[in-house]
Amino acid sequence: MKKIEAVIRHFKLEEVKNALSEAGVHGMTITEVRGFGRQKGHKETYRGTEYTVDFVPKVKMEVVCADSQLQSTVDTIMRAAQTGQIGDGKIFVTDLETTVRIRTGETGEEAL
Repeated sequence: MKKIEAVIRHFKLEEVKNALSEAGVHGMTITEVRGFGRQKGHKETYRGTEYTVDFVPKVKMEVVCADSQLQSTVDTIMRAAQTGQIGDGKIFVTDLETTVRIRTGETGEEAL
C-alpha cells in the first residue's frame, strides 16, 4: 500500500476530489496548510502598502491506495491540480506498512 500526500492550490480541491471519485478512490483526508517552495512566498499590495507573504496557503490531501492503483491515482491528481503556473504544488508517495479499520479490525488492503 502507498500513502499519497499532495499539496495543491485551494481552488483546485473540488476538481481533484471529483476526479479521484470518478477514478474509484473512496477516501481522502484534507488539511489546510501554509508553506513555500521555490517561489519563497509572494508580494501583495493592500491600501498602497506592499506586504511579503512568506507562507502561501495550500491544501494537503492524503490518499491511501493499493500498489496497483498508485500510478493512476498520481496521474489523476496531477491532471486535475495542474494549472501550468509556479506554485501548483507537489505530490509525495510513501510506503505504508499496514492499515487497520478500527470498526471491524480488518487489516491491509481490505481496510481501505
